[in-house]
Amino acid sequence: MRRRFPFSPTGQPVNPVRRTVLQGLVASAGAFPLRSLPLLAAAQPAPSQTIFTQVPASASGIHWVHTAGKSPQKHLPETSGAGCAFLDYDGDGWMDIYLVNSGACDFYTPSKPLRNALYRNNRDGTFTDVTEKAGVAGGGYGMGIAVGDYDNDGYPDLYVTQYGRSILYHNNGDGTFTDVTEKAGVAAPGWSTSAVWFDYDNDGRLDLFVGQFVKAENGLICTVDANGQHQYCIPRIFQPTSSWLFHNNGDGTFTDVSRASGIAEHLGKAWGAVAADVNNDGKMDLFVSNDTVADFLFINQGGGKFAERGFEAGVAYSADGKPRSGMGVDAADFNQDGRIDLFVANIDEEIFSLYKNNGDGTFEDVAIPAGIGMDTRWMSGWGLKFFDYDNDGDLDLILANGFPDDAVGQESHSITYEQPLLLFHNQGGHFQNVSRNAGAVFARSYAARGLAVGDYKNDGGLDVLINVNDAAPLLLSNQIGEKNHWLGVRLVGRSCNADAIGARVTYQAGDWRRMRTKVGGGSFLSSHDPRLVLGIGQHEHVDWVEVRWPQPSGRVERFGNLPVDRYITLTEGSGKPVEPGTA
Repeated sequence: MRRRFPFSPTGQPVNPVRRTVLQGLVASAGAFPLRSLPLLAAAQPAPSQTIFTQVPASASGIHWVHTAGKSPQKHLPETSGAGCAFLDYDGDGWMDIYLVNSGACDFYTPSKPLRNALYRNNRDGTFTDVTEKAGVAGGGYGMGIAVGDYDNDGYPDLYVTQYGRSILYHNNGDGTFTDVTEKAGVAAPGWSTSAVWFDYDNDGRLDLFVGQFVKAENGLICTVDANGQHQYCIPRIFQPTSSWLFHNNGDGTFTDVSRASGIAEHLGKAWGAVAADVNNDGKMDLFVSNDTVADFLFINQGGGKFAERGFEAGVAYSADGKPRSGMGVDAADFNQDGRIDLFVANIDEEIFSLYKNNGDGTFEDVAIPAGIGMDTRWMSGWGLKFFDYDNDGDLDLILANGFPDDAVGQESHSITYEQPLLLFHNQGGHFQNVSRNAGAVFARSYAARGLAVGDYKNDGGLDVLINVNDAAPLLLSNQIGEKNHWLGVRLVGRSCNADAIGARVTYQAGDWRRMRTKVGGGSFLSSHDPRLVLGIGQHEHVDWVEVRWPQPSGRVERFGNLPVDRYITLTEGSGKPVEPGTA
């Protein structure tokens, strides 16, 4: 069975050890100070104000459904996928959508062909399925999607992770893709989960990290209960394995540097991964969430080497020193102190973690005093993202949840397989749960997995895409983002990687100054809109935007005379912004 714990007076099951830890954390919550720059007070949405509305398939044109291929044997991958992405595959300035599906593998033979889906944005709120024309249908048991321009040609390429063999699709620039996996050498056999494009050696080309969950053995069948029924289980019975790191050679091929870099020395069960410069030394680091083993924080040492520092940094284990079921992750400066913080979602009873960067190589879990911890204690989190949904200048947080075992209701009256989405509003470093008033979609429950954030309407309001296990995806339209002013920024690297992953953007609007960073990966099995939307509240102009471009140049450029409520392109070394449709 999954878990059997005594119930609290409120009907919630409680792990006795966890109960003691929770009580201690709550009692000491005041001991966690939140450091932040002075922030303007942001008005909360009115109780009756809808923040997001769900767009039905009849309105969007997205008539695709994820099929997990669930079986009586309960193979673990069946309950784990899948991911999704916002991307501009055809370069027209509008976000398209990619959805990952399951497919044939050694434990599943679908009764009818299954495929992934690429939907082109029609620029009117609807989408058209162009999967077959584009040639990106997949071909195995799909898990996740990582989007990145690995050859710096201006068009985003797709890396689809799968159970068995992953796929690299090269964007041909004409609306079609070519499977170049074998030539590139990035098949990454095994059970691949989240992948991340990032330039770890600062040579101006995107390299590729591919997380591996567990050794694919025994059909990944979990446990059998007293009645002879299979169940999805805590994956302690499976052996951890090493993940992959591929170095971009600049000629369309990659070299496996997993062992040489130090990544493969650490055996894990990787679910989520995000790349960011956590110590401000100009080199991209990597945070990896693991299930039932310690989470990893790989600190970039330079020279192609990483050192795993999760334990020393305080991000490897729970407050009581135990490994957790780490799933979705993200990295952002949520409190605007100039340092990158980390977030990881866990399973129920474990509480999600918000790790505040102390600036000395260590982190402090402030999830409870920041207002997030106790609201997530009975949730199991997968896709997630820090984003400014109301363009007030502060990074809010959305969480997609769902328990991994669809039979949990047979042993618990309070933990459910399908769970609600959660939305938190950032109020200067403290988060308020506004889910109840966020819209009708937040009042329902889902087996949500992958989550991507992007502005598919180009109105400045960041929308949300969620892939639901064995069900239709959710497309959430932002209803309030455009009520504040904003500036959308597309970054184009020249000497650095074309996607400018690793760039830091600082902007000034009147008495506001904020910083954003462009991380690699994050969420769970998913990829976000590559553009940055800079919220400026009720300010009617942006004084300047400063970009610290990634290495190898590390150039710092300041751009002035900027418009608002529209998108612009900032190109490394150009010295001036360019609006769509202008030279």
